[in-house]
Amino acid sequence: MSIIVAYLFLSIAIVTEVIGTIYLRDTEGFTRLTPSVITAVSYAASFYFISLTLKQIPVAVTYAIWSGVGLVLINIFAAIKYGQMPNSITTLGMAFIILGVVLVNFNTGVD
Repeated sequence: MSIIVAYLFLSIAIVTEVIGTIYLRDTEGFTRLTPSVITAVSYAASFYFISLTLKQIPVAVTYAIWSGVGLVLINIFAAIKYGQMPNSITTLGMAFIILGVVLVNFNTGVD
């Protein structure tokens, strides 16, 4: 597998994890069928694609990107869908996480 394919799989893993997380609130404790199915399928797909990613990209780098990008996307969609606007401290924390992901990627050792 090429590194481009690995990053494509990582992107799919991130998007499906974000979908699952956004719908998790709508499950109301897994008592509503449609959001529960969307959440379960999204998480299953996310873990499947993350497992494919790990064949090429080191686990620490994969997880840093997955969690960092996922965090930012979830905050964006939570602001849009639920009106949950992050405050300045939360925004600063996310900026540090993004900086950390960038720094981790500078020393990945990925060929």
